Amino acid sequence: MSALPLPALHASHGGSWLRDGNAATRTVSKGEAMMAAADTPLLILNAPLLATRLGYPDLSGLDLLELFAFVHPARFVVPTPKGLAHALDLTEPDGEPDVPRLLQEAAGRLLETCESPDWQEREGAWTSLQSLVRMRWPWATLLGTRIAKPQRAERWLFSRLPEWEETADQPQPRQVELSEADVLQQLQTLTGAKAEQREGQRAYAAQSAAAFSPRKASGQPNVLLAQAGTGIGKTLGYLAPASLWSALSGGTVWVSTYTKALQRQLRQESRRAWPERRPDGSQPVVVRKGRENYLCLLNLEDALQGGFAGRAAILAQLVARWAAYTRDGDMIGGDLPGWLGTLFRQRGITALTDRRGECVYAGCPHYRKCFIERASRASAQADLVIGNHALVMVNAARGRDHAARPTRIVFDEGHHVFDAADSTFAAALSGSETIELRRWVIGPEKASRGRRRGLSARLADIVSYDEAGAKAIAAARAAAEALPGDGWMQRINEGAPSGPLEDLLASVRATVYARDESGGQEAGYGLETEAAGLDGTFIEVSQAAREALADLRQPLMRLGMRLEALLEDPPDWLDGQGRARIEGARHSLSWRIDLLSAWEALLERLGGPADPEYVDWLAVDRSEAREFDIGIHRHWLDPMKPFAKVVLEPAHGVVMTSATLRDGEDWGKAVARSGVEHIGVTPRLSAHSSPFDYAKQAEVLIVTDVPRGDIPALAAAYARLIEASHGGALGLFTAIRRLRAVHGRIADRLARTGLPLYAQHVDPIDTGTLVDIFRDDPAASLLGTDALRDGVDVPGDSLRLVVMEQVPWPRPTILHRARRLAGGGGSYDDGIIRARLAQAFGRLIRSRDDRGHFVVLSAAFPSRLLSAFPEGTPVLRLSLEEALHRVATNASEEAYRPDHAARP
Repeated sequence: MSALPLPALHASHGGSWLRDGNAATRTVSKGEAMMAAADTPLLILNAPLLATRLGYPDLSGLDLLELFAFVHPARFVVPTPKGLAHALDLTEPDGEPDVPRLLQEAAGRLLETCESPDWQEREGAWTSLQSLVRMRWPWATLLGTRIAKPQRAERWLFSRLPEWEETADQPQPRQVELSEADVLQQLQTLTGAKAEQREGQRAYAAQSAAAFSPRKASGQPNVLLAQAGTGIGKTLGYLAPASLWSALSGGTVWVSTYTKALQRQLRQESRRAWPERRPDGSQPVVVRKGRENYLCLLNLEDALQGGFAGRAAILAQLVARWAAYTRDGDMIGGDLPGWLGTLFRQRGITALTDRRGECVYAGCPHYRKCFIERASRASAQADLVIGNHALVMVNAARGRDHAARPTRIVFDEGHHVFDAADSTFAAALSGSETIELRRWVIGPEKASRGRRRGLSARLADIVSYDEAGAKAIAAARAAAEALPGDGWMQRINEGAPSGPLEDLLASVRATVYARDESGGQEAGYGLETEAAGLDGTFIEVSQAAREALADLRQPLMRLGMRLEALLEDPPDWLDGQGRARIEGARHSLSWRIDLLSAWEALLERLGGPADPEYVDWLAVDRSEAREFDIGIHRHWLDPMKPFAKVVLEPAHGVVMTSATLRDGEDWGKAVARSGVEHIGVTPRLSAHSSPFDYAKQAEVLIVTDVPRGDIPALAAAYARLIEASHGGALGLFTAIRRLRAVHGRIADRLARTGLPLYAQHVDPIDTGTLVDIFRDDPAASLLGTDALRDGVDVPGDSLRLVVMEQVPWPRPTILHRARRLAGGGGSYDDGIIRARLAQAFGRLIRSRDDRGHFVVLSAAFPSRLLSAFPEGTPVLRLSLEEALHRVATNASEEAYRPDHAARP
């Protein structure tokens, strides 16, 4: 293999290095690096991250990640020098100055791959390259001489993708009882005959089997609430009875998660119980997500045919390469590299999914190849469906999906079911929501080269033959003019709203600011006030808005009835494609009609007596003092009430499990937050302690001398703790502003000692990729917020220190205040805090060999919260100097002495 003799540039918080085509490397200043990048295309790795390091936002060049995505679509690589070296079987860089050498070698290896007869992803590459040449993609010229024109014309992507096939509906599952002996035998099969017998896991599996017993009465599912400490092995614990029940009954089990990381883990673990494919080629295990996670082939086709321009058009070509090789079309957390979208500094990835609900379903020319429809049909035939909490709830509520109402469900990460239900069953009448509805009905106000068209354009070939339908669409278009249009926020800020809905939003904004008591101190956060005590003028404006929404709902309902009539008594001209388009339109119409009804109900109750089941408020959403939305919000005081009706009542067996399901020894909160009380079910309760020796493996250190609100002192504490542990630290913050301030003060200092620091909300990298980078380098540390407090699995040396900046108090929102009042006041808050602490502590010890410290930088840590930590865990209140000594001593005892100079 020969290295590509082009200049290569690498920069980090520790410095910048430039290597020329003659293999000479030198240290350069940021200014020199920017000048070199501006003069000629350089070999680089992760342009957005490099640009952040250099402070040069317009940086571009020959990005190795883009080349990797072209040559090896749908193949995993950690987007770091070390990760690239491992993926291409190259020698790791010997320190940061050696990274440019790796970039030259990696480029050479990838280009040589394109000339190899063994290149597995060759098909479609030449055709895609011709488009990329016209787009002046930096790599196109170098690839042009290495990818030979195929002798036979390559098939277009959309003709290469396989079609799904219709299958017969599955019969009802057989009613079976699982014996404890059979469940334990199945568990031993999954864990392996030579595996250690874990009594906690065996008891957990045996008790989980009860949820799969025949239901005794309609609307009364078998429910198990199972607390399983970290290390119990709960995944295989519930997969044992689930796989056994599926095999004996012929039914489908759904496992619902909250995080994509656990979905990936479950997919791996499930291979112990099921093969990748059945003999007939079908999948026994299917991963399901919301449709907004999957590539929309119609959106991709529009992007490839001119809907995207500039860099976004290059992204579309790389996504098309991926689409030909992807396992399931999952763009968010699937086998599309999480870093690909961030390379293009825009929302190109989300534009290729169906986030706006414009799907025409069977009316789409790619319907038979659609990734979403394929996953839906596969799940109807599967033994195990791995979904997420929101999908399970939405499917159950709408009931359209082929497997919409799963009857046996395991809710892993069960402590998040309440939050997922809170989001699913809420209503928000906001500027962003209403403008999306306007665009769906009318179409974009600006010219669009894509398919983002209005209702009349999507149904033009149907309603042109149907006068009643055409009139309904015309009436809907006219009524939709009352909704906010482009520039609505600016008009409201200027005091010139247009239409009844903008008038309402302007009144909301004025009311919120009039009642604000923060004195401008909360500039970084949104503002809110109760939807109570509203004056007569506000009520008049809200009722005018309600009438405008009703004026839109009525023609949409007439259109829905007309489309239904066309299907029941089809005219001669209605062909199969037209029927399919009507079916899709009916579904889209139905949930938008429901949305309008919810908004009308929300407005109708304003000014009347408060409904004790709901919490309503007005809000101005802001980010760093910039307003981005205005609206009226409604949440259930207890969202488990609709959850119980929609999800639990139709089910036959439900397991809710988590390491942090209950509060200490108290099951009361867990039972209340499961929803079972709303359907009169008494759940089985099961608790299994972690097998880890926390007295020897971990310490909780409460540092008492870091002043609250002192950012320099906070930053210094983080830096010194990370240095004492030689990296491997996860820093958790309750505010993005403080996270950024700390990162800005310590990143350069740590990098100079060979300790790279990454951060959410700072580095232009998605959260999943940040965790991949952190996991891959034991010297790295990562700062983040709530998303990293739960669901991050990093066993071993890569995570040996967790630092929380303060006690994670709940933010005092209106919704929180109402639930706090109903839930017992201070004890309600304490339960939330203990759960957050337990979740954060759970990141630290993931295996029997793990060792580490959990540090809280808060002198005011109440003793009543200490029960959040596992029994036997040592807890010490001490100074920062004493904490540093204990962290450093642990690092020494563990003999962790990385050669910092050898870590890029």
